[in-house]
Amino acid sequence: MLGKDDPIYHNQRPSLDGWSMRTFRLPDLGEGLQEAEIAAWHVREGDSVKADDPLVSVETDKAVVEVPAPWSGRIAKLCARVGEVVKVGAAIAEYEGGLADASLPPERSSAAARPSAEIVRPPHVAPSAGITAMPAVRLLARELGIDLRTLKGSGPDGAILARDVAAAFRAGATLQAEQAPPTAPMEDMAAGYRPLSGTRRAMARSMARSRAEVVPATVHEEAAIGAWEGQPDLTVRLLRALAVASKVEPALNAWLDMTHGLKLNQSVDVGIAVDTADGLMVPVLKDVQDRDAADLRAELDRLIKAAHARTLQAHELRGATITLSNYGMIGGLHATPVVIPPQLAILGAGRVKPCVLAEGGRPVVRPVLPLSLTYDHRAITGGEAARFIMAVVADLELPE
Repeated sequence: MLGKDDPIYHNQRPSLDGWSMRTFRLPDLGEGLQEAEIAAWHVREGDSVKADDPLVSVETDKAVVEVPAPWSGRIAKLCARVGEVVKVGAAIAEYEGGLADASLPPERSSAAARPSAEIVRPPHVAPSAGITAMPAVRLLARELGIDLRTLKGSGPDGAILARDVAAAFRAGATLQAEQAPPTAPMEDMAAGYRPLSGTRRAMARSMARSRAEVVPATVHEEAAIGAWEGQPDLTVRLLRALAVASKVEPALNAWLDMTHGLKLNQSVDVGIAVDTADGLMVPVLKDVQDRDAADLRAELDRLIKAAHARTLQAHELRGATITLSNYGMIGGLHATPVVIPPQLAILGAGRVKPCVLAEGGRPVVRPVLPLSLTYDHRAITGGEAARFIMAVVADLELPE
């Protein structure tokens, strides 16, 4: 991590009026991230701030991070626009003022703190003071031309979530795009496009990396789940089956690094594919092999809720040893799920459907769960994959 005294963190120079001028640069946000998107400014040029006041919210691949002011002083210039992707170490704000404990003259003090939505709104969207919404949700509303004041939030304490904004847009809200000046023919090709959001951009990069590195193969199976009693928790049963199968065939609960080799993971840390309005998010449910059904469901609910609210922490999105995609909750039978390196496998579960099966030589109708297991054939053999999915099937077909 960079410190406030690191040369890349800021430059200091005198200004014409005698105030110390400093350049605040985007600090290292950890997790190996090299860039971030400006999601919302919490200040304006000319505002005065105190050290550790909210300065800017940035969106990394899958999380929104609030960056505090490093020093007390006056904001002379904002060097990056909302929606702009900036590299770590790039200048994002010009400062006038002293160190973190410096006092400010009264004439330079700022007015009361302004909500971030008022700062990032475009001309055609009215201020939304008093609205509870994450910076990423405010940014989405800005892009879609939705006035947050017209929405009723479905989140905790009435917080507006991304799905509320998306629902309003689908219901008939239209984007009020400003008239663009005439452009050259090559520029016309970009008309109507907008940059990928942090989540969509991360998904695009992950898919491209998988395409470039993984040699995928997929095996399909079906589990007859007629022995289940009542209304069992399908996702929890799938998680338990993954933990069981990882004991039977540990090679699939592993990471591959072509430089260092293969690492068999002792813990089964399952990435859970969550469909959100912002795109696909994959929080990680840790230590699945050591949790009971109630604990799994409680943690699963927490992660899914945080994914939709965009409150997941960076560490909750990293470290998956294998992934589960229960796409059948929406639709679809078999699929070819995508393996994200360094993982070696992903299990997809399709829509449960009634099927005619033979039992004791007689036809019976039973519910059947389609399964699709994609694995990286660079490290996993077809036999290992087949043993793994059959272990999943065997556990799923148990009554309890």
